[in-house]
Amino acid sequence: MRRPSKTGLSTDRASGESMALSALTFLAADSSRLERFLSVTGLGPHNLRGAAAAPGFYGSILGYLAADESLLVQFAAEADFAPEEVVRALERLENPPPRGEP
Repeated sequence: MRRPSKTGLSTDRASGESMALSALTFLAADSSRLERFLSVTGLGPHNLRGAAAAPGFYGSILGYLAADESLLVQFAAEADFAPEEVVRALERLENPPPRGEP
């Protein structure tokens, strides 16, 4: 059963980053998913830590999932999110509100 969305849960930056880390864990749980992700992104053990410090890293993980509907649906189901929540989190990470707005 999906947990109800809480106001702002999937839209603020911290929860978007948390969701992206969950997505990375999801990808890493299956060697073929992880291998494809690393191949597409050019990431690997040698540069993953450095990439994680880059501003667009979290959005790129969610963007990778959003680009593959079946993978997005599978992640959302396993993580107990609606796929739309993942897309909203991606949008929020890519387009944060102006300073002073929630």
